[in-house]
Amino acid sequence: MFTGLIREIAHVKSLAGSTLSIRAKHKAKLGDSIAINGACLTVIKVEKDGFSVELSPESQRVLAMENFKNEVHIEPAMMMGDRFEGHIVQGHIDCIGEIKEIKNSGNSFDIFIHVDKKFIPYIIPKGSITIDGVSLTVNDVMSDSFRLTIIPHTMKETIFKNYRKGSHVNIETDMFARYVAHIISHKKDALSWDDIDSISARY
Repeated sequence: MFTGLIREIAHVKSLAGSTLSIRAKHKAKLGDSIAINGACLTVIKVEKDGFSVELSPESQRVLAMENFKNEVHIEPAMMMGDRFEGHIVQGHIDCIGEIKEIKNSGNSFDIFIHVDKKFIPYIIPKGSITIDGVSLTVNDVMSDSFRLTIIPHTMKETIFKNYRKGSHVNIETDMFARYVAHIISHKKDALSWDDIDSISARY
């Protein structure tokens, strides 16, 4: 489990086959789970200046691999007793989004991201979403896209500064939205208020 709060901007040393080597200050241990650009990956080798993780062909197929070079976001998995910030993030990428527009509003940036329409039900106005591992709040949701507002500090201190129109990003939608949608889609009868209360109590 992760929180979507980036702990370090690390640097990619190499990607050879399925091995991604990272230069980082974080001292990883063999077998650790670390989110890299939002994708939960396993440490398979520890080195003096960083670590290496496994990126299977399946992972490389479903991730925005164009961002797994130069700088990357990393977040180690939460430990028992850690302060919880951000929101609950699993490190399971749902889809790749495409940046359609970035508007500089002076004291903030509006970023419009296109996704496949089938993922829109899991993206909620004022709800949480993870973009390349960063926990953010959704401002608006359209039929096949959504809008985020990024403050200058976040833009400067993340790889968001490298994004341009047409850039692709890893997206993990809100876990609770996915779970509720799954429960509702498999319930044949109409939902009662008792059903809704029961669903709310579980999460």
